[in-house]
Amino acid sequence: MLVVVALAVGGFELLGNSGSSPVGGTPAASAAAPKPALATMTAPTPRQHAWGRTPDPDAQVKVDFRRPPRAGLLVDATTGRVLWSDNAERRLPMASVTKIMTALIVDERTQPRDKVAITREAVTAPGSRVGLLPKGKRAQVETLLYGLLLPSGNDAAVALAQHVGGSVARFVRMMNEHARQLGLTCTHFASPSGIVDRGNYSCAPDLALLARDLLQRPRLARIVRTPQAVMPLPIRGGRVWLSGHDPLLEAHYAGADGVKTGFTDAAGSCFVGAAHRNGHRLIVVLLHSPNVVGQSERLLDSGFAKLGA
Repeated sequence: MLVVVALAVGGFELLGNSGSSPVGGTPAASAAAPKPALATMTAPTPRQHAWGRTPDPDAQVKVDFRRPPRAGLLVDATTGRVLWSDNAERRLPMASVTKIMTALIVDERTQPRDKVAITREAVTAPGSRVGLLPKGKRAQVETLLYGLLLPSGNDAAVALAQHVGGSVARFVRMMNEHARQLGLTCTHFASPSGIVDRGNYSCAPDLALLARDLLQRPRLARIVRTPQAVMPLPIRGGRVWLSGHDPLLEAHYAGADGVKTGFTDAAGSCFVGAAHRNGHRLIVVLLHSPNVVGQSERLLDSGFAKLGA
């Protein structure tokens, strides 16, 4: 049985240190009936960082990259220990990895079949989109969550934010409040999608914690490990085909749990991913990586080898 309490309440123990698929559709999505103001979410126990402890030479993973990411981390979520890190607490833009927090708040505040109004603001959201979201109609929350996490739909992000927060601005305040409740030390959100780089940043330990929380939610864990999905949508034919672009799932990496990719010019290629083997789950975070697939696989392979998994 997976044990992750240490990750949530005691922080990460430092053990090592070192140096798109087609989607059926086009633009659209968002919004809905305003919900009561900023209702407080269930407050988790704040996490404290545990950096600065003496590394354990027998446990650390030694991985050197010719062109390393700007920041990276490999966490054993079973024990809460950090196996490898590189500039882990550096604050950097995170692009669509932002949507992990969006999904966590939506999961807490909605039911799968809740109906979300699709507004003009959602339909015209810039950047990556689900597409086909019908303005003026209502779509199920579950469809929009798949659209948020698989094709990384900014239109779905706006629709869900408006539905849960009453407006995008109020939802962003909820995101930052929840970050404070979690004890995140270097995270700030500026949008529910990550399309805005200014004021939207995080660090590898915070993102690893968010991924851990997402994977503890059965509804969200099921979505992020799904490569493709066909979901109901009030359009001609009644369905929309959604494809993800998680590098571990695309590579059929053994035990891959998915999670979230992101890209903007400022953030570069970002990835927060996870995989499990023989009772161990590892979480890898790469920010502004020159090779998300190769670096995440190499780190995970090294981590599982060190753990005998």
